Amino acid sequence: MKKHNFYAGPSILSEYTIRNTADAIINFADMGLSILEVSHRSKQFQAVIDEASAMVKELLEIPEGFHVLWLGGGASMQFCMIPFNFLAKKAAYIDTGTWASNAIKEARLFGDVDVVASSKEAGYTFIPKGFEVPADADYFHYTTNNTIYGTEIRKDPVVPCRIIADMSSDIFSRKIDFSNYDAIYAGAQKNLAPAGVTLVIVREDALGKVDRQIPTMLDYRTHIKKGSMFNTPPVLPIFSALQTLRYYKQLGGIAELERRDLEKAAYLYDAIDSSNMFEGTVTDPADRSIMNVCFVMTPEYKNLEADFIEFCAQRGIVGIKGHRSVGGFRASLYNALPIESVKVLVDAMHDFESTHK
Repeated sequence: MKKHNFYAGPSILSEYTIRNTADAIINFADMGLSILEVSHRSKQFQAVIDEASAMVKELLEIPEGFHVLWLGGGASMQFCMIPFNFLAKKAAYIDTGTWASNAIKEARLFGDVDVVASSKEAGYTFIPKGFEVPADADYFHYTTNNTIYGTEIRKDPVVPCRIIADMSSDIFSRKIDFSNYDAIYAGAQKNLAPAGVTLVIVREDALGKVDRQIPTMLDYRTHIKKGSMFNTPPVLPIFSALQTLRYYKQLGGIAELERRDLEKAAYLYDAIDSSNMFEGTVTDPADRSIMNVCFVMTPEYKNLEADFIEFCAQRGIVGIKGHRSVGGFRASLYNALPIESVKVLVDAMHDFESTHK
């Protein structure tokens, strides 16, 4: 039976990416070697990382002055590297979820952190509005999409300082205006590649402005100078990322990806809003994520949550159980997920509800 993969990460990849990666595991670039064993210094892999970096710039329309890096450690390592490299005196952060909170915790090791707003007391069920960001902040950091709670900021903030963003779970789902950004980072295992590589886009002239000494491996300038080859990079995930980027270009680029993502999300949210059994968890519809749709059963049906997950499993639907910290359900609608899978989930919701009226 075909599986409909709604896991939040590691998550669904396109058939194009999976098949091409599988082929390269057997024979990469007609070398008679597997991508798993090839030297990262080989001209064949150098071509891979060069093309992947160029395609990131092309798809996202990144202007001159920015570098694309492929690093290890996940977004959690960037929680540390960002303040290490950019926080001279004070940074501003907005607390919209678990990952934003973790980033704040790390930043406080390096300087003053002004948490300009938080929705923690309300269970992170909305994005704070009307907050002020100090003009003298070294940067304003925000998490674009909150996978656990199903909220998302889909517009570039207008603030009086530089911007840094964690776009791990919604990168390549909208156009970005890079004019006010110093850095964007994204763990690959949501919308790009298997776990193991982190995409970092960094403005070069924003670096070197802190007084502290930075360990070699944690200094972005090290990786810029060495073209992400200071140490052995995650070869396989980078190869897979290239396949995904090629696939995105074939589909029509960011505009087409966003159109599809909005269509998928609207289809599922409409089903939730019209249901008597299911309800959304985000209090302001304007804050709803188009990547991670979080919902629960209404109180009278709460005892049927486990039954619904089993009902879905029988239809090949996997990965819809909510994060362990919040419960309920979560359907992740990343770029590789076809709308057909969303329709299968909605049909399951309708059928389950009709049998329990």
